Amino acid sequence: MTCREFAEFLDAWLAGLLPAEQAGAFRRHLAVCPHCVNYLDGYRRTVDAVEQLRAAETVPEEVPADLVRAILASRKES
Repeated sequence: MTCREFAEFLDAWLAGLLPAEQAGAFRRHLAVCPHCVNYLDGYRRTVDAVEQLRAAETVPEEVPADLVRAILASRKES
């Protein structure tokens, strides 16, 4: 699996929707690619931050201001 394929399959993997063979390739790639490990970590933190923003009336202090701006900008574009 390449890093590009990793990114393409990320949502399906997190949702538990990848077939066993692809899920195995995904895990093997994580075992040897520190860049994708970091990407996955950042992705999970971003998803968590978005969920917190949706649930909260105020933005938690630990959420970076640039992330808040990016999320708000993406909402305006939708």
